[in-house]
Amino acid sequence: MTYRELAALRLDNLGIGGFKGKAADCGERVETLVGALGAVQAQDYPGTLWALGLRAPGSTIAEVESAVEKARIVRTWPMRGTLHFVAASDLRWMTKLLTPRVIAGTKSRQAQLELDARQFAQSQEIMRRLLSGSRVLSREALLAGVEEEGISTAGGRGYHLLFRAAMEGVICVGPTRDKEQTFALLDDWVPAVVDRGHVGEQAVAELARRYFKSHGPATAKDFAGWTGLSMGETKRGIAAIRSDLESTNIDGIEYLWFPRDSALRSETRTIRVDLLPGFDEFILGYKNRDAVLDPAYSQRICPGGNGVFASTIVINGFVRGTWKRTILKNRVKVALFPFQTLSAKELLCAEEAAAAYGSFLGMEAEVFAGE
Repeated sequence: MTYRELAALRLDNLGIGGFKGKAADCGERVETLVGALGAVQAQDYPGTLWALGLRAPGSTIAEVESAVEKARIVRTWPMRGTLHFVAASDLRWMTKLLTPRVIAGTKSRQAQLELDARQFAQSQEIMRRLLSGSRVLSREALLAGVEEEGISTAGGRGYHLLFRAAMEGVICVGPTRDKEQTFALLDDWVPAVVDRGHVGEQAVAELARRYFKSHGPATAKDFAGWTGLSMGETKRGIAAIRSDLESTNIDGIEYLWFPRDSALRSETRTIRVDLLPGFDEFILGYKNRDAVLDPAYSQRICPGGNGVFASTIVINGFVRGTWKRTILKNRVKVALFPFQTLSAKELLCAEEAAAAYGSFLGMEAEVFAGE
């Protein structure tokens, strides 16, 4: 397998340009694709809506948000202490599997913030009361309620109280209201009966199956980095599904994936341009990105390693630049920042990709060279 073939297969498996599968409506399609991906990075909410929209061609931002409003997909902290969207039926088992390691890893920071088990328990009881009766509250309102009952939320404490409550299955992120993040009780938003119930080693194997089906070809270290599992757990999960996997060795590194019905794409001169949002799984789903991104340009997509990832221009499966959007009243301006000058054909394809993004937003798209 060449890197070009690897990149093409990843694009297909990640559903970029169109996730395969039938669905009755857009909400079901979004729920199905999120479930198939296992989890979808969701730090940047508007960007994540586009990450889902580009995988459901012809969808609109309103249709994708409807899947959030109806709790088909849920935003929370299921792994690595990072916000993701997961299918509602995966939230509980995935959180139980992956969050204990995250919680253990935050103990020193919690000690610095003078947070202890008693305060976490008290704050969660307060949240239960404030959100009872299927109420949803903004982050500000929920933390204000906790503060009013004597638990300080200052200096980063509020964030730790919220994400600990989410990781312990008390709350989750609710629907967006007036462009504000809200929170709901998990039991109200996603009833306990909505759970696939995977546990233990079987849960690790299921997660490995989802990952290598959707993110492959990928490495064991990629899977460990994505989930936050230990290498021991990672190896056991892969061993459980090893007989179903294909493997190849590129430059001494083993890549794993599920075989497909169709043959690998052959190398071709056809040009394909995708405008991916920041934090897309195509970038964040891997520990090592060298297969699709020249390391010389890594600082361009995450300046200074600050954890904030730029939106990327991907041409035939390789990162070839970044882009930024500016939303105006009735149109979206898309500024392109290619690493190298785009050919006329590449620019035309980029304009078509921008038009698809504009259509998703219900706007005209205007493309120009960034400065």
